[in-house]
Amino acid sequence: MRAQGLVNLVVRGLLRTPGLSRIIGSRLVTLYVVGRKSGRRYTVPVAYLAQGDDLLIGTSFGWARNLRTGQPVAFRFKGKTRLADVQTLTTELDVVTVYAHLAAANPAFARLSRVHVDQDGNANHRDLHSAWVAGARVIKLTPR
Repeated sequence: MRAQGLVNLVVRGLLRTPGLSRIIGSRLVTLYVVGRKSGRRYTVPVAYLAQGDDLLIGTSFGWARNLRTGQPVAFRFKGKTRLADVQTLTTELDVVTVYAHLAAANPAFARLSRVHVDQDGNANHRDLHSAWVAGARVIKLTPR
């Protein structure tokens, strides 16, 4: 996970760089998450999938427990900081469906999530189920 911290630091910098943020931002968004108990601010670059005006984010990392349905979150999207309403989805059907789409669209997300995708772009159902069992959730952001 140390390497992931270094990668996140570099990616956060790239996402703040004018010009590059539009290119890199086609797959990544930065969330500004505040810890519920600690009050600590986390800056987290994450892959997303656009669904209409909404952004869908899949993760199994602990920072996601700080996001609550109905509470807004700040995020940086293509160089602009905005607020979004949050909906947390945890049912197996929701998680597996979004993870399958994210994995097919973003190979880096698939590797990080340990979801194998075949040459036709189909995610492995056993891997998807395993991700859900391990605590994966989907964060739906609706920009304000």
